[in-house]
This record gives sequence, structure tokens and C-alpha cells, in this order.
Amino acid sequence: MRKFKHLQYLNLGENSFSGPIPYDFEQLTELVLLVLSGNENDYLSLEPTSFDKLVQNLTQLRDLRLSMVDMSMVAPDFLMNLSSSLSSLTLYSCGLQGEFPSLMTKFKHLQYLDLRYSNLTGSIPYDFGQLSELVSIDLSFNDYLSVEPNSLDKIVQNLTKLRALRLGYVNMDLVIPNSLANLSSSLSALSLWGCGLQGKFPGNIFLLPNLQELDLTYNDRLTGSFPSSNVSNYLWLLGLSRTRISVDLGNDFFTNLKLLEVLVLRDSNILRSNLTLIGHLTQLTRLDLVGCNLGGHIPPSLRNLVHLNSLELDSNNFSGQFPDILNTFTQLENLGLSDNHLFGTIPSQINTLSLKLFNLRGNHFHGQIPSSLRNLVQLKSLYLDNNNFSEYLYSLEALIAYDKKSAYMMAKNYSDYAYSIKVTWKGFEIKFEKFQSALGILDFSNNNFTGEIPKLIGKLNGLKQLNLSHNSLRGQIPSSLGMLVNLESLDLSSNLLTGSIPQQLAFVTSLAVLNLSHNQLEGAIPGGTQFSTFNASSFEGNLGLCGFPMPNCNGSEAPALQPSNFHDGDDSTFFGDGFGWKAVAIGYGCGFVFRVTVGYVVYRARKPAWLLRLIEDKWNLKARRTKKNARRNGDISPPRGVKQAMEMQAEAERRKRAQILESEGVRQANINIADGHMSAQILASQGEAEAIIAKAQATAKGLAIVSENIKKRGGIEAASLKIADQYVGAFGNIAKEGTTVLLPSATGNPANNLLSNVSGGGPDESSSLMEGASVEPVDPATIIEDNDPSLETKAKDESARDNGETGFSLQSRQKGKTE
Repeated sequence: MRKFKHLQYLNLGENSFSGPIPYDFEQLTELVLLVLSGNENDYLSLEPTSFDKLVQNLTQLRDLRLSMVDMSMVAPDFLMNLSSSLSSLTLYSCGLQGEFPSLMTKFKHLQYLDLRYSNLTGSIPYDFGQLSELVSIDLSFNDYLSVEPNSLDKIVQNLTKLRALRLGYVNMDLVIPNSLANLSSSLSALSLWGCGLQGKFPGNIFLLPNLQELDLTYNDRLTGSFPSSNVSNYLWLLGLSRTRISVDLGNDFFTNLKLLEVLVLRDSNILRSNLTLIGHLTQLTRLDLVGCNLGGHIPPSLRNLVHLNSLELDSNNFSGQFPDILNTFTQLENLGLSDNHLFGTIPSQINTLSLKLFNLRGNHFHGQIPSSLRNLVQLKSLYLDNNNFSEYLYSLEALIAYDKKSAYMMAKNYSDYAYSIKVTWKGFEIKFEKFQSALGILDFSNNNFTGEIPKLIGKLNGLKQLNLSHNSLRGQIPSSLGMLVNLESLDLSSNLLTGSIPQQLAFVTSLAVLNLSHNQLEGAIPGGTQFSTFNASSFEGNLGLCGFPMPNCNGSEAPALQPSNFHDGDDSTFFGDGFGWKAVAIGYGCGFVFRVTVGYVVYRARKPAWLLRLIEDKWNLKARRTKKNARRNGDISPPRGVKQAMEMQAEAERRKRAQILESEGVRQANINIADGHMSAQILASQGEAEAIIAKAQATAKGLAIVSENIKKRGGIEAASLKIADQYVGAFGNIAKEGTTVLLPSATGNPANNLLSNVSGGGPDESSSLMEGASVEPVDPATIIEDNDPSLETKAKDESARDNGETGFSLQSRQKGKTE
């Protein structure tokens, strides 16, 4: 990409690129827009180093979109290195994790921010409200992110240009709903579902003139009243599920909201309803009225909703037969009519729909299941349990192939969560609030089904759950169930099944829940790693079963593993009448023995000769062809001399490189040692210089203090006393070291002699006390003699004086006296 140095707009979104984003992107320094989003399955990734270089060099970037690019290794604080002139940042589903980035105030021109489906934590910072140019904020699906009341107040007050605020699943349980009353009058989208809001929702929000989306679902303690009139004519999405906000489904509601496309009122507070008028909402694509305590017949005006994709009327009190909707709902994918009082049969024209999920559980339907169901090629989940059906089918094309692309209990946008359902999942009754219709489930439990389980069920590789419990099924468990490699839950309990448990089930490694209780099974429970995880409740009520976890089988072992097929060992259906696997095994064994015997005889007798020649000719031919191919492909060995010369040249080159590297290493080592010595000497000299300076400064300061104090009253006397004390101590030390001591002539007043220059010294004298002292000449008579040998010393001193030399004296030379 480096060749496009002047590129400004680059859009590579909605592709299938893979691998890390290359470093070359950092050289596109003039980029204004970069789009790499929409590369699904997280095949495209961005490393921290690449992102850091990218944001440092692209200083002119205004719009950055990296949705679905794997950025899980990038710290959120790295976003602060982006250009301050950024106006749009879209990092939807990038896997960002960590503390919400602070100091967002640098992005003063930011208008669009989308960080959905991340793992951001902490609180939205207070200064976030200073981004006054923001038009759209989407931080939904950050489950550990929270909003403090003061931060929200700042956002509401300062962001006057805000059009869309989406904070789904962001914790707002400390926020008072009334603080939202001051939101911009130009707001068009408000999504606060699952935020923990509690209290009365401000009514003026419902009356905003430009409101198009309002989603407050899953706020159980949120109260208020949705108005019947003066609502925005542009509203296309209304979600009030699981709230205490009251709704009046009367005439005004249906006539004022004709542009509604999504209406979700599941488990909400319906004050009054007149569903006969629902046909006015002709733009509806999803209608969810689950658990709204509605009754009567399903209104025929539903036929006017020709764009309907999902119809959910479960858990109400509707009665009558299957609604007459088959000819108009050609786009319907999810149909939920469970837990009502509907009766009759399923129309055979059901195949005209495009169903992915079909739920009729908990009604009073009876009769046969129409064979046209097998033509629903997209059907993934079928719930017919708790009815009165007597015949069934399993040949469902949509469940034959396992859809690896379908996410397991996950979705990437709002519309993917197209259904909420209560199912018996892995042995437990669970209500899935967010359910993806692509999950493979067959639930035929609690009906009147009889007969055997068909062997063709082993073809439904897309199945994750199979529930046939509480029926009157007979016969053996087909071994073809062992081919359901994606099966996670199997419930065949409370039937009349006989025979043994097929060994093949022990190798369905994904099987987490198994219930075969209350049948008439017998024999040994299959061994294996998977069956060892089940407890006795999975097999209770079968008196003939034995082996772990049931009682022992008196030394008998589990039967040997047999291959899984759709016909359970019926050889005639595979090979014809009477020609089965036994005949094949006998023929194969005889042929093997014959070939081994003939080969041994030929090898030992080397006869017949023609066979040996034939084999040798083929071998030689093969060898010649091999050499020919080698020459064609350039696989030719050089002459021996040339090869030796090449090897010697290569060895010499290697030695040369080794010597060069070794000399470079020695040179670098010497340089490092010299640098170390030089640095040590410099540091030592610097330390000595600083010590000398410090000592000199201390001495000068001390002398200055002594000089000042001497000039004060009583200073001379104090100095005299100190000097006299040191004077006596000095002569004491001299006496310890030798036997002869020279004393000045005036020893009675040493202080006056030493300080005589302090009070009257002129500028010519030194300021030093010792240099300014006046010391009398030494009198030879004052020499203290200790022993007779001292006379020799005296004679030497006199001899030296006669020769013109000076003797030892403490007196300085007199001025004007020549030597």
C-alpha cells in the first residue's frame, strides 16, 4: 500500500480479509477516511504496535471505521493517540477491553462515536459532556460500564446537537429518569434498554417531535404512561417490554403510529386493547405481544401486515383455530403461538411460509403433522410439545446440515434477537429472553406419538436438542442416533422403548444431557468416557439395565461397538438379497490368504521367470523415468571436483565472516572499556573538585565568623584564651615526641604575641593569625637540657651560626633584613 502515498479515501469494508493489518498503512499519511469494517469472523486483526504507528502517522484522519476487526490486544487508552481532528470513530464489536478512555476532551470535533459490543469498564468520564459536537453516541453492550448521575447531567445539558443516544446494558441504576427531561428537542433515537432505570420516566420524551426510535425494554422498575396522541409521526421502533409503563392500544394508538416497523410490548402493562385495528400498522416487520393477557380470536386484520417477519403472540389467552395468515405472510420467519388455547390441525399450506422457528407448544392441536413441513428448508427450531399430535415426521431438510456460521445464543444486532421462548433445555425449563432462531431443536414431547423412532433421524446432523419424552414410542433406540455429532441434549424418557442402549451413543462427545428413564430397556449400559458422566437418574425406571451407574451385570461386558447406519445392520438393503457383510468378510479373508501364499512361493522359488522379468522391467523403467524427471527439473549433481571447490570456497567465506565478526566484537569491547575508564576518571575528578570547593567555602565562612566575633566586646579575651589553650597543647605534643623543646623568649603571654596584628595590622600584613604573630627570637639560655648529649646539639647550632646559616626558630624574618 505504500505506493499510494497521496491516497485520501480507502474503503475495504464488507469483505473477507484475514490476518493482521500490515504496517504499510502507516505510510498513507494523507488518509482522511479509512474503512476496514465488516470483515466477519474476526479474521482481520490489529496489533498494538500497528495501531500505535497507524494513529501517530495518520494525522489527517477524520473518519476511522474498524468494526469487527480484532483489537482485543489494544488498550483503550491507545485511542487517545488518534488525531484531535477526528470526527467519526466506529469500533463496533472489536473486542476492546479495559478502562473507558479518559481525556476524551481532545476530540473537540468528534460527531459520531460507536463502541458497541466491547468489554469496557469503569464510568463514563465527567468531561465527556464537553464534546459539544457529538451527534450520535452508541456504547451499548458494555455490561461493566456505568454512568454516574453528574456525568449524564453534563451530557444532557451540553450536547445540544445530540440526535442519537444508545446506552443499552450500560449500568444506570443511580440515574434519576427525570434527568433525561432536558435532552435535545432534536433527539431522534433513545435506546436505554436493560440499564436498571427506576422511577417515573419523563413524559415529554414521548412527545419529542423528531423521535424515531424509543427502546426502554427490560427496565422492570420504570414507570410512566405512554400517551395516546401527539406522539411523533416518525416513530418506527417502540420497545416497552418488561416495564411498568402503561399503554392504551386503542384507536388513537394505531392511527397515529402508522410508520411503526417494530412494536415490542412483551410483558408490559396494557390498559386496553382493540387488536382489530392493528391492520392499520401496515409497515410492521416485527410484532411482539407475548404475555400481554390478550384474549379472543386472533384478529383477521393481521393479514394486512404483509411485511411481517416475526409474529410472537405466545402466553396469551387466544382461542380458535390456526390463524388464516398463510397466503399473505410470505416473509414470515418466526411464528410463536405457544401457550394459548388454539386447537385444530396445522394447515398443509404451512410450507408457503419461510419459517426458521415454529412454536405451537402448549395448545390443543391434534391429528397428523403435515408432510409439507419437510419443505421448510430454513426451519431450525420446531416446538410441537404438549399437544395431541399422533403422527410425526423427521425428514426436515434444514436440519440435515449443521450451520457452523450460526452463533450459539448470540447475536450481533437488535433484530437477530427475534424471539423469546421458554423451552426444556438440557433437562431444565429455561426462558431465553434473547434467542436465535437458527438453533437446531426438535421438541415433540407430551403428545400421543406411537410407533418406532425412524432410523432416518440420524441424518439430522444440525440437531442440538431432541426431545421425544412422554409419548408412546416403541421398539429399539436406533443406532443411527450416534451420527448426530452435534447433539447436546437427548430426552427419550417415559416411552415404551425396548432392547439395549446402542453403543454408538457413547461416542457422541457433545452430548451433555441424556434421559432414557422410565422405559423398558435392558442389557449393559455402554462404557466410555461420555456415559461415565451421567448419573443413575438418566437410566432409572429400566429394570433390565445394569452396569455403571446402575447395579453390576454379574461379570458381563457391554457389547462390542457396531458401525452406525440408517438401517441397523439390515444387510439386504445395502447389498441385495442374501449378500451381506458376512459374505464380504469371508471373501476378503480368503483372498488375503491366497495373495500372501502366492507371493511367498514366487519369492522363494524365483519362478515363474516371466513374472520376475516383468517386475524388474517395470522397476528399471520407473528408475529411468525418475532420472529423466530429475534432469528435467534441474536436479543434477555437479562433478566431484567442482563440488569440492564450491565447498572449499564456502568454508573460506564462513571463516572470513567469523574473523570479521570476532574482530568487530573485540573492537567494540575495547571501546566500551575505554569509555568506562574515561567516565570513571571524569566522575572522580568532579567529586574531588566539589570536595575542595566545599572545604574552602567552609573554611572561609568559619574565618569570617571568627573575625566578626573578635571585633565585638570581649572577643579578644575569648580568642586569647582559646589560643593559649591550643598553644600549651602544641608544646605538650612536642615534648612527647622529643627530648628537646625550644621556647620563645616571652612565654608568659603567647596570646598577645599571636594577636598583636589583629587590632593594629596594616594592609600590608597577611590576614592570617600565624603570619601576623610577633614572636621573639630564641634565647639559647632557655634551652632545657635533659641529658649531656644535648650539649652536642648546642655546639652544632653555634657552628651553624658561625658559618652564616640560620638555626631553627619560630620567628619570621624581620622586614628589611637581608639574608
